[in-house]
Amino acid sequence: MEYTDQYKSYLNEVSEDIERLKTSSKRFIFGYTSDLDVVLEWDTEVFNHIIAKHLTEAPSVSDGDVIDSMASFARIVSYYVKNGLGGEVDITDNSICEYLETQFKNAFALGGTGAQGGAAISALGFPAIMHITDMSKEVCTLMDRPGVSVVTPDGLKPIMQAATNELPVRHLILQYSKGDKINILGQEVEVPLSNRLIMDYDTVHKSLPIKQEFIDYCETNAKDILAYSISGFNAILDADIMSKHADELCTHFNYIKKENPNAIIYLEGAFYLNPEVKNLVFDKLAKSIDILGMNEEELVDHTEKHGVKTNKDNLDSVLEGLDLLLNIYPAKGIVLHTKDYSMYCGAALPGVDYVKGLTLGNLMSGTRARIGEYGTVAQCEETLKLDLSQIGLEFASALAQKQVDKVVHLVPSRYMEKPKFTIGLGDTFMAGFMLATLQDEV
Repeated sequence: MEYTDQYKSYLNEVSEDIERLKTSSKRFIFGYTSDLDVVLEWDTEVFNHIIAKHLTEAPSVSDGDVIDSMASFARIVSYYVKNGLGGEVDITDNSICEYLETQFKNAFALGGTGAQGGAAISALGFPAIMHITDMSKEVCTLMDRPGVSVVTPDGLKPIMQAATNELPVRHLILQYSKGDKINILGQEVEVPLSNRLIMDYDTVHKSLPIKQEFIDYCETNAKDILAYSISGFNAILDADIMSKHADELCTHFNYIKKENPNAIIYLEGAFYLNPEVKNLVFDKLAKSIDILGMNEEELVDHTEKHGVKTNKDNLDSVLEGLDLLLNIYPAKGIVLHTKDYSMYCGAALPGVDYVKGLTLGNLMSGTRARIGEYGTVAQCEETLKLDLSQIGLEFASALAQKQVDKVVHLVPSRYMEKPKFTIGLGDTFMAGFMLATLQDEV
């Protein structure tokens, strides 16, 4: 069946969904991390000056690479920029952070997949319950909206009532723009795609402290969970720490699913600092969750680790890659989000409107890319003026001609050649997809 544009009709449902949820005990849950992102304003001249001074070898990056000097900064970051890739890498020396903050203009933003997902869904007007690791006033203020709550030892509280005076955890974010020219060892290179690199100077999330009162709250109120977004394991370096977390969380998720089989548990992927930790996360947690979320770069990376090269520009190759991962990681389905489309592939999930989730996920992330903020309903409506991605439409048309043995749905995105913002788009998409779980009886 050919794709039918349902963006407007699904957006029209949101206001009624919000009112129903506000008078219900049902809730969306987001965990587990938060931080203060320091967004470095991209400046080609500044970047070229830095790499001219510090780049002495061909740009490259390998598993386990860290930024421990300006030379490694130049080598690693120029690789990401010249290839238009997104990613995440560890900084081990605070003086590098201090230097970069003096070179680039910068501004603060909210970081952490769970934190950004909760902020995105609450910007629309939905209530959300969150587990965050950075409870500083700076971070909590960025999430301070009606209906945003956190679990404390004294119960559920509005987020600002739980804020502390601790210093925020900082992550540096460098966005780069398609078409910019950079000079690499005397050769001019054009940036092929707008993207961003996250550079962490962060010890908190190496261990990822998860609060017991949050676990207890979710289990006590399991029957009221519509969808539970989990993320934040990507900064863990120690496989033993991750293995212990995974064992405890599998027990936790299995309990929730026993109490509420319709609760959707959604693991959003990321760029992992330690490949061994990534394997542990997917190997262990996939057995106890419903959906793995990832972008096309993560899909290519996952399949390549298993000996298969996925061509993200070819629908057949993408479907084969998703099929491979579903055979390796026994989640019920995968949600793939890209700049041109989003897709669900997997088993049938009770009570889930896939097309609604994919559509609103695209719309919310597109609005974030367009204006640099988590969008309201009115701001999302403005995004409807953008055309549907031509590539997304071609993929949707090709899918309509195929016989598939799984549930597969694809929704083209509203396309921007040069987004204003590239940070948190996948996190915002994830929040939108969770709206697929809203039912008339909520």
